[in-house]
Amino acid sequence: MASTSTPLTLPVLPLDDEVVLPGMVVPLDLSDPDVRAAVEAAQAAARSQPGKPRVLLVPRIDGTYAATGVLGTVEQVGRLSDGDPGALIRGRSRVRIGAGTTGPGAALWVEGIGVDGTVPDPLPGSVTELVKEYKALATSWLKKRGAWQVVDRVQQIDDVSALADNSGYSPFLTTAQKVELLETGDPVARLKLATEQLREHLAEQDVAESIAKDVQEGVDKQQREFLLRRQLEAVRKELRELNGESEGDESDDYRARVEAADLPEKVREAALKEVEKLERSSDQSPEGSWIRTWLDTVLELPWNERTEDAYDIQGAKTVLDAEHAGLDDVKERITEYLAVRKRRADRGLGVVGGRRGGAVLALVGPPGVGKTSLGESVAHAMGRKFVRVALGGVRDEAEIRGHRRTYVGALPGRIVRAVKEAGSMNPVVLLDEIDKVGSDFRGDPAAALLEVLDPAQNHTFRDHYLEVELDLSDVVFLATANVLEAIPEALLDRMELVRLDGYTEDEKVVIARDHLLPRQLERAGLAEGEVTIEESALRRLAGEYTREAGVRTLERSIARLLRKVAAQHELGDRELPFAVGEGDLRGLIGRPHHVPESAQDPAERRTAVPGVATGLAVTGAGGDVLYVEASLADPETGAAGLTLTGQLGDVMKESAQIALSFLRSHGAELELPVADLKDRGVHIHFPAGAVPKDGPSAGITMTTALASLLSGRLVRTDVAMTGEVSLTGRVLPIGGVKQKLLAAHRAGITTVVIPKRNEADLDDVPAEVLEKLEVHPVTDVRQVLEIALSPAELPVPAAA
Repeated sequence: MASTSTPLTLPVLPLDDEVVLPGMVVPLDLSDPDVRAAVEAAQAAARSQPGKPRVLLVPRIDGTYAATGVLGTVEQVGRLSDGDPGALIRGRSRVRIGAGTTGPGAALWVEGIGVDGTVPDPLPGSVTELVKEYKALATSWLKKRGAWQVVDRVQQIDDVSALADNSGYSPFLTTAQKVELLETGDPVARLKLATEQLREHLAEQDVAESIAKDVQEGVDKQQREFLLRRQLEAVRKELRELNGESEGDESDDYRARVEAADLPEKVREAALKEVEKLERSSDQSPEGSWIRTWLDTVLELPWNERTEDAYDIQGAKTVLDAEHAGLDDVKERITEYLAVRKRRADRGLGVVGGRRGGAVLALVGPPGVGKTSLGESVAHAMGRKFVRVALGGVRDEAEIRGHRRTYVGALPGRIVRAVKEAGSMNPVVLLDEIDKVGSDFRGDPAAALLEVLDPAQNHTFRDHYLEVELDLSDVVFLATANVLEAIPEALLDRMELVRLDGYTEDEKVVIARDHLLPRQLERAGLAEGEVTIEESALRRLAGEYTREAGVRTLERSIARLLRKVAAQHELGDRELPFAVGEGDLRGLIGRPHHVPESAQDPAERRTAVPGVATGLAVTGAGGDVLYVEASLADPETGAAGLTLTGQLGDVMKESAQIALSFLRSHGAELELPVADLKDRGVHIHFPAGAVPKDGPSAGITMTTALASLLSGRLVRTDVAMTGEVSLTGRVLPIGGVKQKLLAAHRAGITTVVIPKRNEADLDDVPAEVLEKLEVHPVTDVRQVLEIALSPAELPVPAAA
């Protein structure tokens, strides 16, 4: 409820952007003309009426007067604290402003009506709770400001209207909020409004305090960290001075290092972006350690470091010849590569289309022929750095392309690490055992190698860890493998294939004399000349004690021989120097394990009975000699049909069926008793049954074995054969001719039968091997039988 009173005539004292509520006491500066005029007018009017001079305090907002003012009494006129004249005025009650009127002095006089709201007595419960809430909020706010003396005064106020107007002292209220309080006549509504304003301010203050606390804690932490780091730097500096180290040994200024490094433009931009991230991140952030590791890796890579190629073609050829005997194909390919590089450099064609003249060679051959050591010789001949990357058993694609930087323990791939290890952008990288690469749920490393080994793409190789382009076009990649079929076709298509088919006996003797023996002498602790091995002994070691495509077993035999001599010398049983002759081998390392078939007693040879033929095959260890045995079952057993044993593949089983069908259909023409094949079971066996065998090249060998069995004619001991047979008796071409002929030469074979269409492959066979072999290119099985079967002397039982 609002009550009205008698009209009042009062001089107006305008307050610019200020509000005074009833109960407030405020000092006003009399230097202001409007204030002075109002006070003087009030004093003049007070002379004619009892009481203190009265004025109407009216807020003036942006030149506009409010509709409600406050009746104020001039309590005192004197000097303010700064010495200026002033008046102390107390607000008494609200006045609703009416029309203007006249009065003494220069002030503006208006008529007004007093407006005072009333509160029921006694106070309702809701109002009492509101009073308690306001006092609690006001007390909380005052305590935060440390105004303890004001807390008691607020607690002593019981009048609702006075309590609400007391909020006029609050400095956080805006002028608009105070005007709203002034114009709210109902005391309860005014107290609700004051309580709401105070509650909102306290909530804002709590948020502000929380933010300020967090900021202060962060600032304190940074200051503490800064102080500790400065102390750490001072300690390190003292330690460096004690140890005589220079101050720049542990530089963390990555920006200076990046700008000083000789980086490609795109790499520099990427590095500077990472430096900016590092500068923005805190030292405790895990991202900071990732960025530092990445920057260290990028700065350690030899982006513009290249070794000068040795374009002495003749010198390079001399180096290759001195370090490796044989392997003419590889030496020629490297010599060609160097010659082309030299001509391109002479004509200013070093870089064409962003790509340089790198090379990707695949060295495929049996173990022990020198594929891995050849990589070092190539690097030596070219004057380049050499790095070996072992790929055997690698199953994770990230091993090639690297891990993403966000993973814990992320690393660049093996290719990037190889370039980093080499210290130049044009090393010779040997990808060892590329055929042993596996694949599983982590990806296919062989597929990741496609971009690495593609000369059209590897100038922009992008590692997952680096995420910047790396030029691999000037790298010479040498890949080694034992089995060609194990290399994916797409990967093989990107490499130039060079086959290493093994060494001849003469080459093994040269390698043993010039390379293996000096190395093993040093390892056995023997001086040069203390132990020598005669060439005849080396030849027998290579021919009868070892039978392999490479020289690993030969080297082990030489090492064993030297160890025996060294041990005997230490025991006093042998005087040095000592020359090992052919006759000393048995006493030192035992009997030979591989005696040629031709050197055995005629009665002990495998081909001493009909039905046994000698074939040639290619295995993962190079060429090898393969025997085929055939027999006929007794007709009384009733076991008709064809039986195959020896762990054979499907292709070889089909070759046996074809051989049997050919003999059944052409037996009369070949003068063979094919009637025996109708009711008697045929059994073909390949010895060494634990070794899987497959392929069509044993076709003519099985046909010859069956023909020997039926005719009773023995197969010549010195004859070996290879070739696929057709149903019409044609001999079809096969692969691995060079390896098979080398195997025949090692086994002491002197006559070899090959398909006519493989005659061109004889160009790859070493001349010294061809000289010792009588090679018969044939087109028909009938020619094979004429060459392989010995003339019939006496009739021999077919089932012998």
